[in-house]
Amino acid sequence: MQMVIILFHFLLLLIASAVGLGPALPDQDVCEPKHCKHGQPPVRYPFRLKGRQPDHCGSSGFDLSCNNKNQTVLELPRSVQLLVKRIDYVHQRIQVYDQDGCVQKQLQNLILSASPFMYSSDSHYYSEGNFTLFNCSIEDQSEYYDAYSSIPCLSGSGFYVKIEDSDSGNDDLLSCTKAVDISEVPRAMMYNRENKFDFNWTKPPCGFLCEVKGQGCRPNTSNTSGIECYSIHREDKGARMKLIISVAGLAVGSLLLLLSVIGLCWLHHLNKKEKEGQRKIEQFLEDYKALKPSRYSYADIKRITNQFKEKLGQGGYGTVFKGTLSNDVSVAVKVLNNFKGNGEEFVNEVGSMGRIHHVNVTRLVGFCADGYNRALVYEYLPNESLEKFIFAAKGENRCLCWEKLHEIALGIAKGIEYLHQGCEQRILHFDIKPHNILLDQNFTPKISDFGLAKLCSKEQSAVSMTAARGTMGYIAPEVLSRNFGNVSYKSDVYSFGMLLLEMVGGRKNIDVTVANESQVYFPEWVYNRLDKGEELGIDIEDEGHHKIAKKLTIVGLRCIQWYPVDRPSMKSVVQMLEGEAESLTMPPNPFASEDDKKPKKPINRELAAISE
Repeated sequence: MQMVIILFHFLLLLIASAVGLGPALPDQDVCEPKHCKHGQPPVRYPFRLKGRQPDHCGSSGFDLSCNNKNQTVLELPRSVQLLVKRIDYVHQRIQVYDQDGCVQKQLQNLILSASPFMYSSDSHYYSEGNFTLFNCSIEDQSEYYDAYSSIPCLSGSGFYVKIEDSDSGNDDLLSCTKAVDISEVPRAMMYNRENKFDFNWTKPPCGFLCEVKGQGCRPNTSNTSGIECYSIHREDKGARMKLIISVAGLAVGSLLLLLSVIGLCWLHHLNKKEKEGQRKIEQFLEDYKALKPSRYSYADIKRITNQFKEKLGQGGYGTVFKGTLSNDVSVAVKVLNNFKGNGEEFVNEVGSMGRIHHVNVTRLVGFCADGYNRALVYEYLPNESLEKFIFAAKGENRCLCWEKLHEIALGIAKGIEYLHQGCEQRILHFDIKPHNILLDQNFTPKISDFGLAKLCSKEQSAVSMTAARGTMGYIAPEVLSRNFGNVSYKSDVYSFGMLLLEMVGGRKNIDVTVANESQVYFPEWVYNRLDKGEELGIDIEDEGHHKIAKKLTIVGLRCIQWYPVDRPSMKSVVQMLEGEAESLTMPPNPFASEDDKKPKKPINRELAAISE
């Protein structure tokens, strides 16, 4: 690998030298012709293109520039600017025009004698003259109006601008007002209606000395003419170009070969890295055929999502897009991150959700396992997650009524109970939180995101774990420390209890922004109030709503007991939520001091652990 890197650097240096990225050769032509853009006249000596050629590339007074539209501009003294149509280097002639079609606007500032140019015309209007412009009323023009001596582009509504030539006789100007005097400008420019002009220059005399011979021209102060001619297509330059092309071709070919080798090595590395994960997925899919979920190719996934047009969200394991099946059914497609882990996330999701058919669990429509491309296709739930409603920002109208909150809590509880008892194998979710509870159009809750789930036998109620999994704030104590007991289905009960309390409080359980320091940890604060016989301290006016909030709070506090043996099963939770609030009693204090947090009864340490 080190030799490959050294060779790569060598080739880069070789190419840089060949194409001119390295040190400049002594005869390198920095004054080669430039263009503002394709189709614009080429700029070379005696002209120079400001900003693109050095000062010595042009003669004094021959400055050209590019405007914001990349048009070539001739800059004359006193800020007169004309656009360049073409440049005839042999006859030393430049054709220009005014951008607005009204060169007379600039003639007041034009002094050609201060530039190297002369007006070029075959007519008697070549000579310069002095002029006065008058504003004349059209209504009073009478028989003295002369269309030829007026300037249409300067005239406006109700008046016209008349030219008074100092060499001509005076007309009746009683209805006119003097506007401006213009001195020493070519008559042909003053009376021009075609908006194009030719300027000539005589010095430097490149045209008849060099250009007519097909040679280039450059300054040379040792000659009387001040210039010297040179061959544009010199043999040494042609030879140098042939050498550059040969070396560049060799370097590019070698680089392409090197990149191909590196690409093959990288692909081999990725194949080796993904080998175990891919084998695991294929073996799983072979065993999973009996369950028959729809399998899609990656091309199908792109078609369903309309080339991933509408993004719904993004998480740690992938990005979710909205899609449509051929029968116009909307779906949510989660495209898993490539090369993420060893395929466990994918196997967990498909293996868990493919077994589930429950109204309170998101339905898996299909999946994609096409090479390294993996995706999961779910039913589309338009109301997004519960998190967006219980943690709604100020000013957002996303609040749910207490009856609907109670229905959602009961639906989530029934969904978790189904995972624990209703499937052929018990499914432990390990990531119950508001973000993973989705709501359909009727606000029916659906448990989603089984990427951290584990499957175990119903006869075995504990699982072994090599590392904690879940989201902080919802993780049961035993998942973090075995001192509190074995990890089991009771870990999901704890997460559900924390979710219930957040639904009641309408806030995160830990909120350091509250004014009262005692309210920072909501579960402990609300337990202390209920334990003292006080109200919940939540703004609830209706008595019936107060009973619902109290019931949800007591059930949540029962679920978050520190020790798994003190927590109810999800079947008991469903029964409590379906019962009356008056029948519920306060649970033990889960926030007692460390000395009081000893198990009230022995923890069953003989439950068989299930290997990951």
